[in-house]
Amino acid sequence: MSAKSQHNNILLAIIGFVAVVIIVAVIGFFALGRDPEMIQGQVEVSEYRVSSKVPGRILELCVKEGDYVKVGDTLAIIDAPEVKAKMRQAESAKNAASAMELMARNGARQEQISGAYELLQQAKAGLDIAQKSYERVQRLFDEGVMSAQKRDEAYANYKAREAQVKAAQSQYDMARNGARYEEKAAAAAQVGRASGAVDEVTSYMHETVQTAQMEGEVSDVYPKVGELVGTGSPIMTISMMNDMWGTFNVREDLLSGLKVGDTFKAYVPAFDKEIEMKVYYIKDQGTYAVWKATKASGQYDLKTFEVKARPVSKVDNLRPGMSLIIRK
Repeated sequence: MSAKSQHNNILLAIIGFVAVVIIVAVIGFFALGRDPEMIQGQVEVSEYRVSSKVPGRILELCVKEGDYVKVGDTLAIIDAPEVKAKMRQAESAKNAASAMELMARNGARQEQISGAYELLQQAKAGLDIAQKSYERVQRLFDEGVMSAQKRDEAYANYKAREAQVKAAQSQYDMARNGARYEEKAAAAAQVGRASGAVDEVTSYMHETVQTAQMEGEVSDVYPKVGELVGTGSPIMTISMMNDMWGTFNVREDLLSGLKVGDTFKAYVPAFDKEIEMKVYYIKDQGTYAVWKATKASGQYDLKTFEVKARPVSKVDNLRPGMSLIIRK
């Protein structure tokens, strides 16, 4: 066999092998297709942290992690002796203000009113005598047997006694009416101020007993019994199991026109079944969340969007942290 024939046979063999590989690849592409795109998310739950407005020492923890609590259930009791001391101070201040207001409202004591009344009667008696004396002197003056000097002295004494009656009447009225309107109003305002202080400390007293504001499951308890907690320090976290949703990070080329209100199927590996979910939130993740850069090939960056969806119907035993799979 010549060298030329041998060379042609090798070339034909190579071409045939390449053709077979290409045919197999084409067949595999159309027969098997591409692997489906998968988007993985997870179940999230709404939470709120239990904390107190007052600092103190944890006296008792009434629940533990995993307990399910309802609205009003006692969660923790805090020992705050400083708040108790402030309550005693506020109550004492209120009692003092109430006593001052009562005194202003009741006015003078009965003995003072009686004394002012007696002085008024004494002044009236003196006025009556002075008036009669003046009238007698005036008649004698008219008859010419009394000098004008004596008449003027009697008249001055009469007027002086009249002024004393008015002064005694004012003292009696003041003793009977009590304090001025402004003094009564000021005393009432002091009572209101003291009552406000009591209400404020009472609200702090309520903070020493922490109760559940929403029903849910205790997911975390932070301090131990006997430990100190500061103002606003979290004591425990409550997961509201009735408010769960799924969150997904979706590349924009996989959104496929997804919008708020759309429904889709998500596979839950924990239950080996699919659940129906409804989208209620879509927001871009910002420039830092680029998943796939394509600028090198003259195209554009593919950004990531956060998609949140809630189960259309209640799913029993669904727990936060469980995986959710979307197959595209």
